[in-house]
Amino acid sequence: MKKIRLVSPAKHIDQHSIDFAENFLTESGFNIEIGTYALGALNYFSGTIEERLSDFQFALDDPTIDVILCTRGGYGSVQLIDRLDFSGFVANPKLIIGYSDITVFHEHISKNFNLPTVHATAPLNFAENSLESLASLVNAIKGKTNCYEIEPHELNIEGEVKGAITGGNLAIIYSMLGTNSEADYEGKILFIEEIGEAVYAVDRMFHSLKKAGKLDQIVGVMVGSLTKMKDSDIPFGCSAAEVIHAHIAPLNIPLCFNFPAGHILDNRALIIGQEATLAVGASYTHFEQ
Repeated sequence: MKKIRLVSPAKHIDQHSIDFAENFLTESGFNIEIGTYALGALNYFSGTIEERLSDFQFALDDPTIDVILCTRGGYGSVQLIDRLDFSGFVANPKLIIGYSDITVFHEHISKNFNLPTVHATAPLNFAENSLESLASLVNAIKGKTNCYEIEPHELNIEGEVKGAITGGNLAIIYSMLGTNSEADYEGKILFIEEIGEAVYAVDRMFHSLKKAGKLDQIVGVMVGSLTKMKDSDIPFGCSAAEVIHAHIAPLNIPLCFNFPAGHILDNRALIIGQEATLAVGASYTHFEQ
């Protein structure tokens, strides 16, 4: 029976969400442990930096733990990443799972250790998640294949490609450029999602990816939810999706919108660092990993 340890490396979480997640995961056939400070609260965070470090380090070092499931995102992972010792994790790899701010871990681990992580929903959202979202999480933990059929979008660019997945939250990806946590983009399918950003900020971030040479290295793009995006007081003139399309179209690579992942209730699992197949047609999009 796989053992999952719940930790909160960023924002604090409520008891009800943890209880619901523990019940669901137990019923799904997993052994669950709750981190010492997983339910802590200190202002915005689940605890001091030292407390959050202690919880995450314990989970990394324990060879009996198979999965580190981050209870939620928010902000705080970047405060920990360079202070963690990953030697025990490398000796006994385990899946680190989460989304949003947890993109910091996805990027850092992919770049430095070439080990898979899982971009998926978090206990904060389990009570409201779609059944497909929760099933995909369980499949990812159990090593089963996930296949997604996605509604077409008018801005999709057709094509079929195979490649390992990289990415996560766009603002976090942008913040990692030029750091020791910057992901490897060569030959990868880039997945992005975002919440609450201005359209002009999306354009800025894509210009940075282009100037850093990253867009020339990728073989495909999957765009998840663009949730609660904002325009400026003087309208930018196009949507965030149109901004992304304009940056990707000259690359002649497949582009998929409406991917079911991100800050939405149908937040399905993606294995970062593992090869996947993306096929974008005129009337369909198929993803398999």
